[in-house]
Amino acid sequence: MFNKIIKNQKLFKTLFFICLISIELLATTTLKIEIIESMWDKSNHLIAFFTLYILISLGFRELSVIKKSLYLLLFAIQIEIVQHFIEGRYFSLLDIVADSIGIALGYIAIVSYPLISSTK
Repeated sequence: MFNKIIKNQKLFKTLFFICLISIELLATTTLKIEIIESMWDKSNHLIAFFTLYILISLGFRELSVIKKSLYLLLFAIQIEIVQHFIEGRYFSLLDIVADSIGIALGYIAIVSYPLISSTK
Protein backbone atom coordinates (compact mmCIF):
# COMPACT_ATOMS: atom_id res chain seq x y z
CA MET A 1 0.00 0.00 0.00
CA PHE A 2 2.77 2.45 0.99
CA ASN A 3 4.70 1.63 -2.22
CA LYS A 4 1.62 2.40 -4.31
CA ILE A 5 1.11 5.77 -2.60
CA ILE A 6 4.78 6.77 -2.74
CA LYS A 7 4.87 6.09 -6.50
CA ASN A 8 1.78 8.22 -7.21
CA GLN A 9 3.44 11.27 -8.77
CA LYS A 10 0.11 12.94 -9.55
CA LEU A 11 -0.81 12.94 -5.85
CA PHE A 12 2.51 14.51 -4.85
CA LYS A 13 2.33 17.10 -7.64
CA THR A 14 -1.09 18.13 -6.36
CA LEU A 15 0.12 18.27 -2.75
CA PHE A 16 3.18 20.26 -3.83
CA PHE A 17 1.08 22.96 -5.50
CA ILE A 18 -1.37 23.07 -2.59
CA CYS A 19 1.55 23.64 -0.20
CA LEU A 20 3.19 26.15 -2.54
CA ILE A 21 0.01 28.24 -2.75
CA SER A 22 -0.62 27.94 1.00
CA ILE A 23 2.91 29.07 1.84
CA GLU A 24 2.63 32.02 -0.57
CA LEU A 25 -0.65 33.09 1.03
CA LEU A 26 0.68 32.74 4.58
CA ALA A 27 3.89 34.58 3.68
CA THR A 28 2.09 37.52 2.10
CA THR A 29 -0.93 37.97 4.36
CA THR A 30 -1.14 40.92 6.70
CA LEU A 31 -3.40 38.93 9.03
CA LYS A 32 -1.96 37.81 12.34
CA ILE A 33 -2.41 34.03 12.61
CA GLU A 34 -1.79 33.15 16.24
CA ILE A 35 -0.52 29.58 15.81
CA ILE A 36 1.98 30.70 13.17
CA GLU A 37 2.96 33.85 15.05
CA SER A 38 3.68 31.87 18.22
CA MET A 39 6.33 29.68 16.52
CA TRP A 40 9.91 30.76 15.92
CA ASP A 41 9.86 32.34 12.44
CA LYS A 42 12.91 30.47 11.14
CA SER A 43 11.41 27.11 12.11
CA ASN A 44 8.36 27.96 9.98
CA HIS A 45 10.66 28.55 7.01
CA LEU A 46 12.67 25.40 7.61
CA ILE A 47 9.58 23.18 7.95
CA ALA A 48 7.88 24.73 4.91
CA PHE A 49 10.85 24.24 2.58
CA PHE A 50 11.66 20.79 3.96
CA THR A 51 8.09 19.80 3.09
CA LEU A 52 8.26 21.45 -0.33
CA TYR A 53 11.49 19.62 -1.16
CA ILE A 54 10.01 16.25 -0.20
CA LEU A 55 6.88 16.93 -2.28
CA ILE A 56 8.73 18.26 -5.33
CA SER A 57 11.04 15.25 -5.20
CA LEU A 58 8.16 12.79 -5.09
CA GLY A 59 6.04 14.65 -7.62
CA PHE A 60 8.69 15.65 -10.13
CA ARG A 61 11.18 12.79 -10.10
CA GLU A 62 12.46 13.74 -13.55
CA LEU A 63 13.95 17.00 -12.23
CA SER A 64 17.55 17.03 -11.08
CA VAL A 65 18.46 17.90 -7.50
CA ILE A 66 19.92 21.18 -8.75
CA LYS A 67 16.72 22.16 -10.59
CA LYS A 68 14.47 21.25 -7.64
CA SER A 69 16.68 23.19 -5.25
CA LEU A 70 16.96 26.17 -7.60
CA TYR A 71 13.19 26.37 -8.17
CA LEU A 72 12.55 26.32 -4.42
CA LEU A 73 15.30 28.86 -3.74
CA LEU A 74 13.82 31.19 -6.38
CA PHE A 75 10.42 30.77 -4.72
CA ALA A 76 12.00 31.70 -1.37
CA ILE A 77 13.60 34.82 -2.86
CA GLN A 78 10.32 35.77 -4.56
CA ILE A 79 8.51 35.58 -1.21
CA GLU A 80 11.07 37.87 0.41
CA ILE A 81 10.87 40.39 -2.45
CA VAL A 82 7.06 40.48 -2.21
CA GLN A 83 7.25 40.86 1.58
CA HIS A 84 9.47 43.91 1.13
CA PHE A 85 6.45 45.73 -0.34
CA ILE A 86 3.91 44.60 2.27
CA GLU A 87 3.33 46.77 5.32
CA GLY A 88 4.49 44.99 8.47
CA ARG A 89 6.68 42.56 6.48
CA TYR A 90 10.28 42.86 5.36
CA PHE A 91 12.96 41.22 3.21
CA SER A 92 15.16 38.90 5.28
CA LEU A 93 18.30 37.08 4.15
CA LEU A 94 18.05 34.95 7.29
CA ASP A 95 14.68 33.68 6.08
CA ILE A 96 16.32 32.60 2.82
CA VAL A 97 19.05 30.85 4.83
CA ALA A 98 16.39 29.01 6.86
CA ASP A 99 14.62 28.07 3.60
CA SER A 100 17.91 26.75 2.20
CA ILE A 101 18.51 24.64 5.30
CA GLY A 102 14.99 23.22 4.91
CA ILE A 103 15.77 22.34 1.29
CA ALA A 104 19.06 20.68 2.31
CA LEU A 105 17.35 18.67 5.06
CA GLY A 106 14.65 17.62 2.60
CA TYR A 107 17.34 16.39 0.23
CA ILE A 108 19.03 14.45 3.04
CA ALA A 109 15.70 12.88 4.00
CA ILE A 110 14.99 11.82 0.41
CA VAL A 111 18.40 10.21 -0.16
CA SER A 112 18.47 8.68 3.30
CA TYR A 113 15.20 6.84 3.02
CA PRO A 114 15.80 3.90 0.62
CA LEU A 115 12.16 3.26 -0.28
CA ILE A 116 11.62 6.84 -1.36
CA SER A 117 14.97 7.37 -3.09
CA SER A 118 14.60 4.08 -5.02
CA THR A 119 11.39 5.34 -6.67
CA LYS A 120 13.25 7.95 -8.73
